[in-house]
Amino acid sequence: MEIMMSEEIKNSDSAAPETAEPAVQEAVPERKPYPAREDSFGEKPAFQRNTRFKRKVCRFCHDKNAVIDYKDVRLVEQFITDRGKILPRRVTGTCAKHQRGVAQAIKRARILALVPFVEK
Repeated sequence: MEIMMSEEIKNSDSAAPETAEPAVQEAVPERKPYPAREDSFGEKPAFQRNTRFKRKVCRFCHDKNAVIDYKDVRLVEQFITDRGKILPRRVTGTCAKHQRGVAQAIKRARILALVPFVEK
């Protein structure tokens, strides 16, 4: 009986890999390469090509005679949105030093009612 079992085991070992290999090969689909992109590798998309922007320069640093004054309503209003908020540096282009001065002038002008806190 031992001989028969060992023969069955030998037979089953050799038969199993033959049947398992084709099943594994059929289950894995053949891979296809990705299609080539239409634009070349190094180029940027059309909306990013020739987008050069002009760097904003602080008007107070550029013109040494320009002074930030809370009494100059026209100047102060240029740094306020239509809703009454102070425009940020990235929009106005002022340097950090002069942006602090502009904000202080706007706040003083608001307190003295030269510029409204909120416009409707």
